[in-house]
Amino acid sequence: MVKLSPSILSADFRKLEEQIRRVDKAGAEFIHIDVMDGKFVPNISFGCPILKAVKGVTDKVLDVHLMIEEPDRFIDDFIAAGADLITIHYEADKHIDRTINYIKSNGVKAGIALNPGTPVSVLKNLINIVDMVLIMSVNPGFGGQKFIPYTIDKLSELKEMAEERNKDLLIQVDGGVGIDNAAEIIEAGANVLVAGSAVFKDDKIEENIAAMKGVF
Repeated sequence: MVKLSPSILSADFRKLEEQIRRVDKAGAEFIHIDVMDGKFVPNISFGCPILKAVKGVTDKVLDVHLMIEEPDRFIDDFIAAGADLITIHYEADKHIDRTINYIKSNGVKAGIALNPGTPVSVLKNLINIVDMVLIMSVNPGFGGQKFIPYTIDKLSELKEMAEERNKDLLIQVDGGVGIDNAAEIIEAGANVLVAGSAVFKDDKIEENIAAMKGVF
């Protein structure tokens, strides 16, 4: 089953609670929370206070994507704030095996994200210990970017690796995902789609989610 993870980075923060409740009611399975530090990526977003606020208005899976350097410094904070799944970047953690195992030891699911230029092969010794792999289909840091075409090849490669080593792996795609390319992305192997603009555009949340889900 393909799951939808709307990114609140594209939400209207003047009415965040209302929009999250609408996303929830419209049938999205996850809520995607992009955390940026202004160092690992050239932007700053939000942190634990927003996560705590979101936790208070939905029981959907809180899918926390840490685009931050040395994420191990903040894992306890995000667990305490209510994260259900924490994804850290392969490129941002020198001791990623230790961090992944620490997340899981606290009863939280763990994921690894790969930037566009990072090959899937780096997951050879890690894919069997993670719950999810996030393939970035844009360069992280800003919403509204165009989908990078070679992401499809990376997804196919990852799917093949997962079939051999971790059949239950969640394969997530983040960046430039919409109605026009969702079917191709799913066919290549993705089973969790992050969508920001495609969900929150024009405040037509229910219509946009229904259209996305109509593809899968």
